[in-house]
Amino acid sequence: LDEIEALSSIYGEDWCVVDEDEKIYCIKINDSLDRPKWTLCLQVILPPGYPIAEPPIYQLNAPWLRGQDYMELANSLEEIYVQNLGESILYLWVEKIREVLIEKAQSSDPEPDIKKTSEEVEEDDGDDFLLDYQPIQEDQIKMLNYITSESQEVDEELPSIHHGNPITDRRSTFQAHLAPVVTPRQVSR
Repeated sequence: LDEIEALSSIYGEDWCVVDEDEKIYCIKINDSLDRPKWTLCLQVILPPGYPIAEPPIYQLNAPWLRGQDYMELANSLEEIYVQNLGESILYLWVEKIREVLIEKAQSSDPEPDIKKTSEEVEEDDGDDFLLDYQPIQEDQIKMLNYITSESQEVDEELPSIHHGNPITDRRSTFQAHLAPVVTPRQVSR
């Protein structure tokens, strides 16, 4: 409790209580106080045996953090835990992550390529979103009606579903599921 209270006062608005009863917390970490270039959210669950017998369960959330970068940072955090067995380590973890982000900002790494959310997209005149509109020809409509009526008579197979990799961003996980369908019946199935 003392560690949580101290972290809350040190990090202020960047510290977030996700679930007090389950001891789930999140902290937003960036490379600097003014105009941050690299940002990461560390989500931790403190098990009943923390800090004496169990390490925190953690998740690193950043759209740019993948592959080798993720592994190196995760290994650094686990190394800090091993070097400080039985001690409170969340402050050490946060500062290690901040150190990594500062190094990244000072290196020649380009800024992360992060798509803006709908709230962040600035108003524009719409020129970027012009569509090549072509009205559907009557022959195409007849062909589609024919294909639809033909395929409804036959018991269709369920199309194969392709599952994308899950992506976690700000405590939300997204996963795409795609299936090629050509008839309304396949859609409903």
